[in-house]
Amino acid sequence: MLDQGAPPHNGSPAAPQSPGAGARLMRRKPVERLVAEGGQGEGGSLRRSLGLWQLTMISIGATLGTGIFVVLGEAVPKAGPAVTLSFVIAGLTALFSALSYAELAGTIPVSGSSYSYAYATMGELIAWVCGWCLMLEYGVSVAAVAVGWGEYLNELLDGTIGVTIPAALSAPPGDGGVFNLPALIVVLLAMAFLMGGARESARANTIMVVVKIGALVLFCAIGVQGFRSGNYENFMPLGMAGVSAAGATLFFSYIGFDAASTAGEEARNAQRDLPRAILLSLAIITALYVLVAAVAVGAKPWRDFTDSEAALAQIMSEVTGQTFWGTLLAFCAVIAIASVVLTVLYGQTRILFAMSRDGLVPKVFGRVSPKTGTPRTNTLIVSLFCGVLAAAIPLGQLADATSIGTLFAFALVNVAVVVLRRSRPDMPRTFRVPLSPVLPALGLAFCLWMMGSLSTVTWVVFGVWMAVGLVFYFLYGYRRSRLAAPATPEAK
Repeated sequence: MLDQGAPPHNGSPAAPQSPGAGARLMRRKPVERLVAEGGQGEGGSLRRSLGLWQLTMISIGATLGTGIFVVLGEAVPKAGPAVTLSFVIAGLTALFSALSYAELAGTIPVSGSSYSYAYATMGELIAWVCGWCLMLEYGVSVAAVAVGWGEYLNELLDGTIGVTIPAALSAPPGDGGVFNLPALIVVLLAMAFLMGGARESARANTIMVVVKIGALVLFCAIGVQGFRSGNYENFMPLGMAGVSAAGATLFFSYIGFDAASTAGEEARNAQRDLPRAILLSLAIITALYVLVAAVAVGAKPWRDFTDSEAALAQIMSEVTGQTFWGTLLAFCAVIAIASVVLTVLYGQTRILFAMSRDGLVPKVFGRVSPKTGTPRTNTLIVSLFCGVLAAAIPLGQLADATSIGTLFAFALVNVAVVVLRRSRPDMPRTFRVPLSPVLPALGLAFCLWMMGSLSTVTWVVFGVWMAVGLVFYFLYGYRRSRLAAPATPEAK
């Protein structure tokens, strides 16, 4: 019997029907294709040269920086001595998302991080939105961190040779200057390392990470000498509300632990090492944060912090009675922040590399140098953009929007791990989130809660950013997507 809905047979095969707009927006990229294309770019391939140690250092390098050196002074007045508990709460919040990242990084070991995870589970439009959010987390935050590097460099110069860079050359227009030269310099230095190759830049990052971990251990060794148990009396002076408020502030000290997931196509054994690197880095960072906070509050009454941006350096100077130790810590802070710039810039270039391979951004971002095995043109463009942004534009609320972009990406990862469990339950996984879907649901809830605590201005900036991203997608990516090509078998 003929199907009543079938067209009359005219001796020629029926022309394939193009999927509707809605179907194209929800088109998913098969995991197998994501993995098979790993490392492949225009004109060459990325080199797999990173092991567990380097991957862990990449995540620590992207995370351990301005958070502990600056944010601690802002959080202590909110929580009092219980700021140590705030660090634990923030760490647990990060852990929920880190578990989801670990499972997906081991299952889909590619460079795109949460962008690629969303593409495999929730479709092209959601993947684009996620990738656009990652540009806030990585690209814009490079500029924000570079500005902080210039401030610490001035402190170091003042403490060593008694001079500082003039305000005209150390601040952007609108902040009392003409051009922030130090911010541009640190981005260009990071670019130079990245141009040399992933292994070389990972080696430089490892050295910088060891220096900043050593600096925090040194702080604890010196700060504990000024420890006074009386500083811990009235442990929670502002109640649990203060602890929660400080925890929301301190969560942003954990942003960056996902950086290892952007190295999936340059890891020697990505499926085994990526989950380990993500969880190991988060454990090390949390332990350091709690230890430093405990020593800092023990050495200095919590009321005396008063939003200090150099609390650790001040404590070292007060305990020893010498300015040398504060200057030494300022030097280590310069190294720490430079490491953040290097690793975050690396992550941004690799995410754009993955998006270019999918056709959603121009091909220039996917070109690989046969000599170094790195996307050199991509690195040059991103570095110049971030450097000029840091040097010439007061970031203000745009820098704050990096937080909401990060939380949105984290939320999508928690959803993606549950979706992939249901759609591909038999897929091999080197790590599995325990108690799924309960823990991913908690991760999603915490991300949404923290997004809701951000200011209205931040939401407005985020809305404008997303609107610009959607315009770009529909004018460029929607039409050039490789999955939209009629001849692509996986697109059906």
